[in-house]
Amino acid sequence: MRYLMSVVHDRPTLATPDEQAAIDVFNDRLQTEGHWVFAGGLAAPETATVIDNRDGEALVTDGPFLESKEYLAGFWIIEAPDLDVALRLAADGSRACNRKIEVRPFL
Repeated sequence: MRYLMSVVHDRPTLATPDEQAAIDVFNDRLQTEGHWVFAGGLAAPETATVIDNRDGEALVTDGPFLESKEYLAGFWIIEAPDLDVALRLAADGSRACNRKIEVRPFL
């Protein structure tokens, strides 16, 4: 099963060199153990653009969808046999990047 592990951040700073090194080690582990599908970091929320085309005319808004202290800073998409394994990996990912991780299964 595939899971999205979202990195939730609450500061305007990027990962420190130590955090980035730990993330790299965690990424290598995910790949070695066969859990890796894809991962990526995201630019700051103020770089976002929201498109709403529900009414037939696209409304383009600069800035994030939500104004919030916490924001999505990056993510991993992983393969895991079950939620328990995904949660253990998320706990290790949280330790590696020093941020909260939200885990959600794909349908």
